[in-house]
Amino acid sequence: MVVKYEIHGGKQLQGKVMISGAKNAAVGILPATLLVKGTCRIENVPDISDIRLLLQILSEMGASIRRLSFSTLEIDCTRVHDIVAPSDLVRRIRASYYLIGAQLGRFGHATVALPGGCNFGPRPIDQHIKGFEALGANVELSGGYVIAQAPEDGLRGERISLDVVSVGATMNIMLGAVLAQKTTYIENAAREPHIVDLASFLNAMGAQIYGAGTDVIRIEGVEALHGGSYSIIPDQIEAGTYMAAAVAAGGEVLVQNVIPKHMEAITAKLREMGAKITEYEDAIEVKRTGRLRRANVKTLPYPGFPTDMQPQAAVCMAIAKGTSVITEGIYDTRFRYCAELNRMGAKIKVNTKVAMIEGVEKLHGCEVKACDLRAGAAMVIAGLVADGTTTVEDVQYIERGYECMIDKLRGLGADIRRIESPDPVNIQNVG
Repeated sequence: MVVKYEIHGGKQLQGKVMISGAKNAAVGILPATLLVKGTCRIENVPDISDIRLLLQILSEMGASIRRLSFSTLEIDCTRVHDIVAPSDLVRRIRASYYLIGAQLGRFGHATVALPGGCNFGPRPIDQHIKGFEALGANVELSGGYVIAQAPEDGLRGERISLDVVSVGATMNIMLGAVLAQKTTYIENAAREPHIVDLASFLNAMGAQIYGAGTDVIRIEGVEALHGGSYSIIPDQIEAGTYMAAAVAAGGEVLVQNVIPKHMEAITAKLREMGAKITEYEDAIEVKRTGRLRRANVKTLPYPGFPTDMQPQAAVCMAIAKGTSVITEGIYDTRFRYCAELNRMGAKIKVNTKVAMIEGVEKLHGCEVKACDLRAGAAMVIAGLVADGTTTVEDVQYIERGYECMIDKLRGLGADIRRIESPDPVNIQNVG
């Protein structure tokens, strides 16, 4: 089945949109349930393809999973089997590498296929391996698998200084260390909200983790974790995406179920571009009437401007007055989507990690592809802005991280629909 989004652009957005639970928190919290003896009740779980994959992996490993409502799950991993997670599923999602830390902490060893996910440049797991080895594990890469083995007397806390700020490594080391003997320190730790959320979940289940949200995290090893209840934080990037959509398309949108503190870098940049933004306790109102102004962005670890928001910001810059500059400070390359925007009439020149964006008055609809999750969201925003019809292909990337995007945008007045059609059949001439 081929799935596409068809967008008829030129409509301003009006109304309210409810933000779902944070994808980047949920993909760490679900593997963390492997460490818990008892039932975890988890609320505000986003219904996206990455989460469905993780639930399928846990289920095939023996977890008992019950859906209590659309966004609330009960997960009991007490009787999970000590097996290799299904490699065909693991290779379809990058966050599957959290199974390494969770299984290493639970069983003392892990064999996990190298992960998949979005392809926008090399994202090595060397810092993850460094952390596991510091805890005493022997780690090998063999035949497309990461094979980690703890010593006979178990993992032991250590002081670990990351060479670069890595969200994935910070979270994975936390998972491996929470049941280890003694105390683990993670220095140069990432500070993103979803790291704090993972620590808060683990602490709710009996862990002793301190300093999450700072650059030094202390983990006092405990003997066991118990069941409990937890609600995942709202998704910072989903909220930023709808804010950018409102700014690009114009109109007035109330973005609900957000933590405004998490949005500060995004809010500041959109205000700089001319948007009027009002913050409430758990909501942000976004208005835009006149033409946007140029701005410069450099992506940085939290609390800097998030790399996961730069494609969406690029669409706003593409129709802003003047020349804007985006400098990608996290990944070596994340600008493949710029060629797609240029097909819509944008004027973007890319030189390695820098994109120069000369604003144009209009974009025009055409057929484009979602290169990855956030680039796909940018294509949707561009379609909302463009004259005519835009068709977005490869939307499986978008559905990895956005819950009910079509319904939410239609609720704001967008003219967008999801089209399913059979796979094309290759016909060869015979004779």
